[in-house]
Amino acid sequence: MSMDNGPAGAASTGRRARKRVVIVAGAAAAGLLVAGIPVTALGLAGTFSASPGTPGANAPMSTPTWTSVSRSAASAGAGSAASAQSSAPAASDPADYHGYVALAGGNLVAEVDVATDAIIAEITGADTGEGVSVTPDGATVYVAETGQYYVLAVNAATKAQTKIEVGAYPQDVAVSPDGKLAYATVTGGDTGPGGSDVVAAIDTATNTVTSDIKVGTAPRQVVFSPDGAFAYVTTETGVYVIDTATSSVARVISDPQGPQGIAVSPDGKTLYVTNPNAGTLWEISAATGAVLGRTNAGTEPYAVTVTPNGSALYVADMNSDSVSVLSTATGKVTGTISVGRLPMSIAATPDGSQVWVGNGLTGSVSVISVASGTITATIGGGPGTATLDAAPLGISFVAVSS
Repeated sequence: MSMDNGPAGAASTGRRARKRVVIVAGAAAAGLLVAGIPVTALGLAGTFSASPGTPGANAPMSTPTWTSVSRSAASAGAGSAASAQSSAPAASDPADYHGYVALAGGNLVAEVDVATDAIIAEITGADTGEGVSVTPDGATVYVAETGQYYVLAVNAATKAQTKIEVGAYPQDVAVSPDGKLAYATVTGGDTGPGGSDVVAAIDTATNTVTSDIKVGTAPRQVVFSPDGAFAYVTTETGVYVIDTATSSVARVISDPQGPQGIAVSPDGKTLYVTNPNAGTLWEISAATGAVLGRTNAGTEPYAVTVTPNGSALYVADMNSDSVSVLSTATGKVTGTISVGRLPMSIAATPDGSQVWVGNGLTGSVSVISVASGTITATIGGGPGTATLDAAPLGISFVAVSS
């Protein structure tokens, strides 16, 4: 693993004029094309052949483990933390949550009641939305409008919308833990306010872009550390670490395998990064950028989420139409769960009871029970849920008043 301390990401506050460029983006294909990820199987290695919804039902074909680089201390710490957290009660009931699902190609975002798995509202006019995030107070929903030049800020109560111009092909958006900042990854073209290959920093109080942070080629997903001090951005060649206080790049973690999905452990110490082209999942120290381990995680692992107690990872594998479950303490795959076709997005509910998987080609969301390891619901089709026929490429949750 090579790590680079530069280059420093200069934050430009100027917003230059642009020429309109017409972009045609369609459903799941748009996300794949921009990310540069081919929809081809890369070969099955280190996965289970368990029956759907029964993790660990059969013996593994091989036992995938982290190929450790100074792994032992980190493993011991993770194990003890996971054991302590897993015994803690859930923070609140899943009835107290709403999920927002960005439906690329459907021109909308669906708001779903987690307790009933029913769509209760729709945000229309969200052209090819691939990323979605909501402020902690539930007041504003941000949608990355990949087919346009802006991030859409939506009042969750009234559905009133504000277009925030960020540049061509915004791929993803994330809101900071304190709700004061939103970051959007901008990938396409030289035209647009901040140009290409930048992260647009949005002040959520004014819904204006305050700076453009230059990162590597084709920025993809962005996540914040639990304390909001850093943001992590996957690009074509590595992970860029942004200091949110200075709006500058603090470190670049080289990853030539083409990182895509990223998740941060609840304690903020560990990054989990998918490499679809290589079929691997990397475990990285957030503090140093050192690679702690690598494991095979299916044929084309695309998206990853970590449970709130930090004990397990769920990895959406596009080409095997399944989700791999891994122990963070050992790095081993503990099971696989069959889901819909081309799973491309994944998120755990804040209470850790469920994991939602967005199936790009099926146009549905598979709801996995963490306790049983089975699919307890499929959101899509039928009365009240027919809108989930368009690629669900972004999922975000928020607590609501009961």
